[in-house]
Amino acid sequence: MLENNIIQPINDEHVQSHGISAAILRLDLLHPIVSGNKIFKLNHYLAAAKKGVKKGILTFGGAFSNHLVAAAYAATLNNLESIGYVRGEKPKKLSHSLMDCMSYGMHLEFIKRESFDSIDLGQFPTAFPGHAIIPHGGYGRLGMLGAKDIMEIPGVEGFDRVIAACGTGTMAAGLIAGLLSHQQLTLVSVLKNNFSVLDEIKRLLFDEEIKNKRFDIRFDFHLGGYAKKNALLFHTMNGFFNTHHIPTDFVYTGKLVHAFYRMMEAGAFVKDSKILLIHSGGLQGNRSLVNNELIF
Repeated sequence: MLENNIIQPINDEHVQSHGISAAILRLDLLHPIVSGNKIFKLNHYLAAAKKGVKKGILTFGGAFSNHLVAAAYAATLNNLESIGYVRGEKPKKLSHSLMDCMSYGMHLEFIKRESFDSIDLGQFPTAFPGHAIIPHGGYGRLGMLGAKDIMEIPGVEGFDRVIAACGTGTMAAGLIAGLLSHQQLTLVSVLKNNFSVLDEIKRLLFDEEIKNKRFDIRFDFHLGGYAKKNALLFHTMNGFFNTHHIPTDFVYTGKLVHAFYRMMEAGAFVKDSKILLIHSGGLQGNRSLVNNELIF
C-alpha cells in the first residue's frame, strides 16, 4: 500500500559534517487532498461512522483548516455527508480552504470565536444523531490510533530518532504510542507557550502506551506562534527546497525543518544517529501567502 520511496534522504553538507544520517517521511505524497497525517487521523473516525451506519460526519476547524478540507474530501470518498463548524464569523470572501470544503460538498456553519473556543461537543450527538462527531483537528482516541499507524510504515523502524511538528497533540500521542524501544521522539511545538500540550497528549493515551517511552517537546522553535511567519522561516523553507526539492508549509513543516537544523548545529544529535523527520502535509496552507515569499 505504501511505497518505500516516501522515505527520502536528507543528505547535505550540514548533515554530513555532523556525522549523522537523516531522512524525511513524505506523508504529503500519499494523497493530493487528504494530505499528510490527515489520512491517518481520519481513518478510524470514518470507519466508525460507516460501522455506525451514520449518514455523515460533523467536524470543526478554522478558516484555513487543512483538517476541514481533508475531512470534506474524505467524506465524499466514503459517500458521507459533511458539516464543518468554522471558527469566526463568515467573511466577505472565503479562504481557498473553505471554498475547497464547499466544492467537496461540506455544509459550513460559522461560529463567533469566543463561542467556538468554549464549544461543548456533548451537544452534537443529540442534535445530529445521524452524524459522527470528529473533534477539532481529529483530536481524540480514534485520531491517535490512526496516527499510531504512521510508526508502522515500512522503514520507520530503522530510525532511532524521530522528529515531528506538534499542534494539538493528536499525531504526537499516536507517535508516542507507536515508538519502539530503541527510538526517541522529539516534538516541535508550533504554538507559542503551548505547555498544556503534554496534558493533552497524556489524555489520549493509556498508561501502558506512554510508559517507558522516550520523548521530549521543544517549545523554542515556534518563530512567534501558530501560523506566524518571518524572513528566517521563508529562508529556511526556500533553502531546503533548493537543496532537496521538498516543499514545506509555513505552519508546521517549515518550523520542523528550522528546528532540525538548529538542533543539529547545537549538537543535539550524537554521531551516527539515524534521524527521521515526519512531513505531515498541509502544503495547501501556503496558498494564503500573497507576497511570493516562497520559490515553490
